[in-house]
Amino acid sequence: MPQGNSARDVMPAVGKVVLVGAGPGDPDLLTVKAAKAIEAADVIVYDRLVSPQILDLAPRGAALISVGKAPRNHSMPQSEINALLVRLALGGRHVIRLKGGDPFIFGRGGEEALELAKHKIPFEVIPGVTSAQGCAAAAGVPLTHRGLATSVRYITGHCREDMDLDYDWKGLADPDTTLAVYMGRATAPLICERLAEHGLAGDTPVLIVARGTTKDEWRCLTRLDALESKVAELEFDGPVLFVIGKVAGLARELGGMDAHQGEKSPALTA
Repeated sequence: MPQGNSARDVMPAVGKVVLVGAGPGDPDLLTVKAAKAIEAADVIVYDRLVSPQILDLAPRGAALISVGKAPRNHSMPQSEINALLVRLALGGRHVIRLKGGDPFIFGRGGEEALELAKHKIPFEVIPGVTSAQGCAAAAGVPLTHRGLATSVRYITGHCREDMDLDYDWKGLADPDTTLAVYMGRATAPLICERLAEHGLAGDTPVLIVARGTTKDEWRCLTRLDALESKVAELEFDGPVLFVIGKVAGLARELGGMDAHQGEKSPALTA
């Protein structure tokens, strides 16, 4: 008689990984689709910028795994995160990979998706409001505006140790372009120097945002030639976003500097 498989001989079905953008900080900016995905998770693998309020949406019994990174202090290297997602999915788990902002904008979501595809693991991407978009809008700054900015470019100020930021600085110094710089705190002096060397005026407005769209948001409106000194005065840890360009000057006119100057740092203004 044919022998049936015992329960322990049956391999679990391959699970699924959903790469979810948690938005810029405010839990209310999480998309409906993202919220539904979180509520159906077996496991949530999340970054350090995901708010506790968003994690509270996880169903009872779901495992929460922090893999947050900070500059020069990675709690889990990217290769290990990739391996973790693969291992969980091969174990039949429904995994939510939760990232601040959008998973495909400086979130390494593309690297994780490639690793999942290599192992033939089903995955889905749920986009989120990226930090530049959310923080600028909350401050009353349109990233493009007729007569002020015809394009916007997103760059990261983060670079590997002992390496320079290798960008098309001449193109980035275009006065008709808005430049959104993620994670630029440590390299602010270099960014200012390179942009000035390639012709961007020192009086170009710059909006600095920390903890964007949250109740603890802090903003500073300054100029390119004062950006380095303003960043040096910050009294709190964590990433900051720079919005560099003529549109940043609209923050004061559109009410973006009326609040959110913060209690933990001086109210720095130009």
